[in-house]
Amino acid sequence: MSEKQNFLRNEFTRLLATIDPVLLPLWGKMNAQQMVEHMADSFQIANGKDPKDCVTPPEHIEKMQAFLMSDKPFRENTKNPQMADEPADVRYEDINDSLGELQGEIDDFFDVFEQDKHKIITNPFYGDLDFDKWVLLLYKHSLHHLRQFGVAVV
Repeated sequence: MSEKQNFLRNEFTRLLATIDPVLLPLWGKMNAQQMVEHMADSFQIANGKDPKDCVTPPEHIEKMQAFLMSDKPFRENTKNPQMADEPADVRYEDINDSLGELQGEIDDFFDVFEQDKHKIITNPFYGDLDFDKWVLLLYKHSLHHLRQFGVAVV
């Protein structure tokens, strides 16, 4: 298992659980629980439970995937055009329940690709991604939101 896979599968939710739920983000509008549920949504897309069409024009996919393959982080306040200007209401009364949902979606992501190692699932911005590219994207996305709440990753 790669370092990034191990991080996503075993470390990410543990680090998220260290965030005080009332802590304000360093940027953006989502509170900690909204961010955790947003990440669960991202893993639902990655594991194929919430299929999305790609909105990026085909001629830009290569450039988008080059960014994905790079070590460049997402910029602060990166706008997701598929999200409303205001964060969605939380689905759960407690952040621990949200963390449980996220870990379940992470586990499902790995299960889906263990069952079909050649599976391709479309990302709305990066196009068709295989397992390795999804891992890169989810890792980059995870680090982005950990930085948003001041959680250092070593």
